[in-house]
Amino acid sequence: MLAKRIIPCLDIKNGRTVKGINFLSLKDAGDPVENAVRYCAEGADELVFLDITATVERREPLGSLVRRIAENINIPFTVGGGIRTLDDVQAILSSGADKVSINSQAVRNKALISQSASRFGSQCMVVAVDVKRNPAFSSGYEVVIDGGRTPAGLDALEWALEAESLGCGEILLTSMDADGTKKGFDRKITALMSRSLSVPVIASGGAGCMQDFLDVFVPEVDASAALAASVFHYHEIGIPELKTYLQKHSITVRL
Repeated sequence: MLAKRIIPCLDIKNGRTVKGINFLSLKDAGDPVENAVRYCAEGADELVFLDITATVERREPLGSLVRRIAENINIPFTVGGGIRTLDDVQAILSSGADKVSINSQAVRNKALISQSASRFGSQCMVVAVDVKRNPAFSSGYEVVIDGGRTPAGLDALEWALEAESLGCGEILLTSMDADGTKKGFDRKITALMSRSLSVPVIASGGAGCMQDFLDVFVPEVDASAALAASVFHYHEIGIPELKTYLQKHSITVRL
């Protein structure tokens, strides 16, 4: 059985780590390089760095910050935000990232997924799927883009399946409804995607306690990884303690 991964997320705005609720009310959560180094030392399996305003501000991701983080850690590192072209993907990977996450631009230009996967390999390509509950769609969830600002008119599961068929190697699934609430991951959509996709699904949005991580790793939900931010940033959950807890509950993790 593959080990389940614990992934801290660094949402970046103006060069600082921030965290909000339902993608709003952002608060400062420290220096991203210092946070990255700490998480690496604590045993995080990977890191995700999302430049959360790059897309709506129509600018490139913060390449210099990517390089600084990459120089100071030795675990896999995914970067997203503002990536629009193959050249952007190349620049991020050349700056030291192991994977690139695309979200809004993947919806607007689906060829970017297939072209990037072909050129750099599916293992480098993560498609981030932000979803919001909407009973008008067959899965019960609609895709939202532009940092949650724009409904995309796409069914969440149908879009994830299409992204997989286009060559992405992983889906980063974030529930906008649960984001920052600390009331638990959205197990319904996570389970639906985990059952339906052959690529790994990273659960994101809503972690508040160790039980929440266990809840998305149990066989009936079966997320491959769980991503969280504030509970790690504000020292509410320690990664070593979390992994020990999961192991005691028969979840395979890397200690």
